[in-house]
Amino acid sequence: MSTLTPPSFQDVLRARTVVQRYLPPTPLISRPAIDERLGFTAYFKCENMQPIGAFKIRGGLYLMSRLSDDERARGVVTASTGNHGQSIAYAAREFGAKAVIYAPEGANPGKVAAMKRLGAEVVLEGRDFDESRLAAEEHAISENMRFIHSANEPDLISGVGTYALELIEAMPDLDTVIVPIGAGSGVCGTLTVVKAVNPAIRVIGVQTTHLDVVYRSWKEKRLVTLDSGSTFADGLATRVAFELPMRIINEQIDDIVLVSDDDLCEAIVLLLEDAHLVAEGAGAATTAAAMKLRAQLTRQKVALIVSGGNITLDTLRWAIANGTHD
Repeated sequence: MSTLTPPSFQDVLRARTVVQRYLPPTPLISRPAIDERLGFTAYFKCENMQPIGAFKIRGGLYLMSRLSDDERARGVVTASTGNHGQSIAYAAREFGAKAVIYAPEGANPGKVAAMKRLGAEVVLEGRDFDESRLAAEEHAISENMRFIHSANEPDLISGVGTYALELIEAMPDLDTVIVPIGAGSGVCGTLTVVKAVNPAIRVIGVQTTHLDVVYRSWKEKRLVTLDSGSTFADGLATRVAFELPMRIINEQIDDIVLVSDDDLCEAIVLLLEDAHLVAEGAGAATTAAAMKLRAQLTRQKVALIVSGGNITLDTLRWAIANGTHD
């Protein structure tokens, strides 16, 4: 029997009292050039402008604030492709706790450097996020540290849900919100807020065609694990569906769409050129989905979560070359 309880709207309100001590609200912007191209009004929630360049900082801060003195004294360990790890490293520094982050051997070097800069010990182990996660779990057991799961943590979801609270307060008459899905904390935080405030607002998740584990789990109503799969969008790169996010997603999400890596490249270019926003693959996923869904979104007010901007220069050059069409 699971002990994981999905967070409530009140939990997100409680999280905001902590998060707002550390972080100002992120901008919500619109760009007429993009609206013309898409045929609807797009509002970009700029989580790429957070101190770590991604929305996950909210969850890290709130979760760390909720740990006991004993847990903080023993230290925390987690696994991440980069943004979640940065959030835990940042929060651990703020609260005076030791943090050990496991990351895949091929992790984004900029994100690895950022985690180290924030004071975390970084261990590169495993071919992908899911192998790193298993190594991190073993480390937590052997060293008696608090393991922080990147998705099966109600307090993480409550913390990241604060961006949806800012969004809905700034733009209460939205028709649709589009959210990228990796492990699922962001979409679950969004669902917790949006569906409590106005169930008529559609929430659409985005995954990549080559790592569609949440999409498949949602369709099949079971927890799916993929044997393999790859995408340059490391924030979307998970092969395993997790219990708590899937419970929330199955109950509340309106749709999940799939985009290709080529679609992501095109969206990165669009955001750079017309919105003057730097987005990593996961951060551009909502724009890629919006381009794909523009016929059904005509004349709507649509919020697109730009979840992160941590893209390496090499990847950015590649995405621009790949996403620019004559």
